[in-house]
Amino acid sequence: MIAATTSGRNRTEPGLVVGVDVGGTKVAAGVVDATGAILASVRWPTPTKEPAAVVDSIVAAVDELRVAVAPRPLEAIGIGAAGWIDRERSHILFAPNLAWRNEPLRDDVSARTGLPVVVENDANAMAWGEYRFGAGRGHDDLLCVTVGTGIGGGIVLDGRLHRGHFGIGGEIGHMQIVPGGQPCGCGNRGCFEQYGSGRALLRTAHELVMASPAAGRRMLELADGDMAGLTGPTITEAAREGDPLAVKCFEEVGSWLGRGLASLASVLDPSRFVVGGGVAEAGDLLLGPARAEFYYNLSGREHRPAAEIVVAELGPPAGIIGAADLART
Repeated sequence: MIAATTSGRNRTEPGLVVGVDVGGTKVAAGVVDATGAILASVRWPTPTKEPAAVVDSIVAAVDELRVAVAPRPLEAIGIGAAGWIDRERSHILFAPNLAWRNEPLRDDVSARTGLPVVVENDANAMAWGEYRFGAGRGHDDLLCVTVGTGIGGGIVLDGRLHRGHFGIGGEIGHMQIVPGGQPCGCGNRGCFEQYGSGRALLRTAHELVMASPAAGRRMLELADGDMAGLTGPTITEAAREGDPLAVKCFEEVGSWLGRGLASLASVLDPSRFVVGGGVAEAGDLLLGPARAEFYYNLSGREHRPAAEIVVAELGPPAGIIGAADLART
């Protein structure tokens, strides 16, 4: 279903860029202008995790958007995908959620749409969107953190997206912070995202409720009495009501998040951390303990400025906006 706000178009207006956010179950895309505004948007399912099916969905989304903004031309496509993107922004080297290995996504989509294509990591696209149009405006040294099922990161240094020599920098969720700790899907143990993410929030909640069902009564009520119904939103709802056990879950995860950010500040020294993703929608329930633990663990904290930790502004469209802008530049 298209959502469009494309009134007043004429053939003298400049071309537009499509931003695409590729997820495990859907492709979200939008036509983005030079101000970061989304003029039309569409969602297409990814019925399988096969690369060809995902390309079909991307092309279908672009075709639908082309009609929505006609007669204005589309000039490029930016694609954000969860995975490791090569230096040339052409191949997805590794995307576990889509089972992609060294897929030539840029060339496949370009050949079928007739448009130039840039492929970028989804967290990098989100970071660039927030830097250009959201909570990172005015901060040329910025680190964006997505806190969802896992943890993603995007780094802007001196006003440029920092991708690393091979193009796969910013994978902060896989910093090892607990040697020999929780196993991670990347093959290592003790990764940051095993302690400061939505997955960690759920694990903590399950452990606390199992240890004391009476104390976890409110969370269980919101989950209809079924542990399987205990989700991030139900934990958040209980915490917003002031439920002590739910608040404790956020304190635990937020503390780990703050410790990780303190380590990153020692390496990158950003002026601002922008935190987005589904878990970050809890706001200060997460960021309150994160800020406290960040400052407590910040090296030389009494003799240096401390970076701000703020919530992302653009929400779910950040990846679309950022991917489009990267294709434009």
